[in-house]
Amino acid sequence: MPADRARLRRAGIVLEIITLAWNVVGVVLLGLLAYRSSSVALLGFGLDSLIEIGASTVVIWELTGADEQRQRLGLRLIGIAFGLLAVYLLAQAVVALASGHRAIPLQGGIWWTALTAVVMFILAFGKHRVGRALRDPVLLTEGRVTLVDGILAAAVLAGILLNALLGLWWADPVAGLVIVAYAVREAVHALRG
Repeated sequence: MPADRARLRRAGIVLEIITLAWNVVGVVLLGLLAYRSSSVALLGFGLDSLIEIGASTVVIWELTGADEQRQRLGLRLIGIAFGLLAVYLLAQAVVALASGHRAIPLQGGIWWTALTAVVMFILAFGKHRVGRALRDPVLLTEGRVTLVDGILAAAVLAGILLNALLGLWWADPVAGLVIVAYAVREAVHALRG
């Protein structure tokens, strides 16, 4: 069965490379869209994509030489990154809500988040299957992160649409708070191993 494990590891690496490439494009695009729209939700989602880049890199590193020490370090690095994201976004969302900051909804943000939700759900499914077959906790954890990334994309999309269609300005920073809750949960989960 070593050949099967090697094939599964390659499949896991390919899934992570696709995730990595998607998120590299996403960081740049979301950074521009967040700047143009002043959207806390898009900024948070862009930062989440940045963390996903780091997480995918950690998983690729872990899959190329899996051992228990690498797995623990990989989970710890992912957990710390999500903790930092939660602190930063919480501050941004609270300031936006307290000041009544109004983001400008952009079609690019709507399209990118919708497409990202679909892509992340597909990638999460693949990572779950491969991670379960390998019994690899780091790939399984990162697969859950990818699944929640799809859910976050849907939450950000809802916030942008509520703002654009109904003028609910507060929906954007509230969508940012959804990302905070997710980031805290993932940080705790990853740090506990």
